[in-house]
Amino acid sequence: MREKGGTTMKTALISSVCFWSFLLMCSIPGAFGQDTPTDSTLYRIETHNGNVFIGRLVTENDQQMVLKTTDIGEITIQRSDIKKAEIISPEQVIDGRYWFKNPHSTRYFFSTNARPLGTGNGYYQNTWVLFNNINVGISENISLGGGIVPTFLFGSVGTPVWFLPKVSIPIQNDNVYLSAGAMLGGIIGEENSGLGLLYSVGTIGSDDTNFSLGLGFGYTGDDWSNSPVINASIMHRTGRTFYLITENYLIPVDGTYQGLLSAGVRWAPENFAVDFALARPTEAGDFIGIPWLGVTLPFGN
Repeated sequence: MREKGGTTMKTALISSVCFWSFLLMCSIPGAFGQDTPTDSTLYRIETHNGNVFIGRLVTENDQQMVLKTTDIGEITIQRSDIKKAEIISPEQVIDGRYWFKNPHSTRYFFSTNARPLGTGNGYYQNTWVLFNNINVGISENISLGGGIVPTFLFGSVGTPVWFLPKVSIPIQNDNVYLSAGAMLGGIIGEENSGLGLLYSVGTIGSDDTNFSLGLGFGYTGDDWSNSPVINASIMHRTGRTFYLITENYLIPVDGTYQGLLSAGVRWAPENFAVDFALARPTEAGDFIGIPWLGVTLPFGN
């Protein structure tokens, strides 16, 4: 009976992932393809007083930059007034509005994908107040992070902590990555409390729309699991600040697999993100799901 239940869990997860993948790829033709080549170069200039201008660079010198914009024509901006100037791709201007790069492209609700944070980029993530994570890119393809549940604030003797190293390897331009990483944890104040996970994950797609499949082996002390945890996740950007996300697991339990499915949304302006989702064990019967609420603050470049 356990073997049959494990097969059912795998079928449920595979069916869910296939459905989401089919839906997203049908609604976004070419979402996982190569970017369309273009000769256009656009600048986005933000001034100290909060104005933002997007246009082609006409000329520049040590004192000023001249842009040709689509709405107000040519405009001259003094360099002393410029807070930030950056080159953007035409694909980032949709229906006349600038779509900033996804500052949360390397993570789903909890799990990471194979895409790198990049040098100097990072984020702080808080989930349900108690769970705290921070990750920082120390090179273009290597990041380090850590987390804590501050139970000592409530008088607890043991305090869970973890360390999060990750290496990302580009396989095909900017659309396919492989990565390896770990979640190395323990409980401060308790002996023989080491536990964690070693994982690998592959990701296909862009910053805005991607699919990841990962495998991980967990350990407690000197004991390692014989079967891997399987993870499949999808992210899709539906608008300037909204994303659809599903994150799913097959977890080995007593010789069989149990599924954990989740789906939700991310509201992500440029300077923060709020995640809301429902997570549901596949053997939960009529139980609707466990709510997930997280807040993330990106920083860096």
